[in-house]
Amino acid sequence: MADETEYPKRGYDTKDVEAMREEQPAAPRRRRHWGKIALLSIVIVPAILFGLWAWIALSYTYSRGDRAGYLQKFSEKGWLCKTWEGELTLVNVPGAMPEIFYFSVRDDRVAAELTRQMGNRVSLTYEEHRGVPSSCFGETDYFVTDVRIIGAPAPAPTTPPMAPGEPPTSIPPAVPPPPPAGP
Repeated sequence: MADETEYPKRGYDTKDVEAMREEQPAAPRRRRHWGKIALLSIVIVPAILFGLWAWIALSYTYSRGDRAGYLQKFSEKGWLCKTWEGELTLVNVPGAMPEIFYFSVRDDRVAAELTRQMGNRVSLTYEEHRGVPSSCFGETDYFVTDVRIIGAPAPAPTTPPMAPGEPPTSIPPAVPPPPPAGP
């Protein structure tokens, strides 16, 4: 029985291996950019996801509405991200416990108008944005977009008009003074 397997006439020696290396060009070595890959996966991808989440949360309005009441408190707050935050007192029935409506303002024009109307009765138009990822956009879910004055501010007390040549008079006190102490 004959062996039909072909065997090379001779084996490779060191000289043959070196000659084959010289004939074939060296394959380019693939460099891995571990630093760039790590930067991309640790910093840039989460930043893009955070920005996308914030954009969606701020562009989608969950609800819209109006609230009327007395503007009780309004201030610019924050260490790093300054936001306008306020409180509106909603009084339904005189003598009842008031409900407080907390809101945020992103527009400087609306913030300036609210500052002028401090203490007055106003109507606020707001949008509710749920799921905003950070308090840098506002501490509440309610963002005021417009303000309207409901009642005119109370006029300041004035003296009655004087006739020409009449000496100025003072406004009588609302509560009479107590009687003098007896002997």
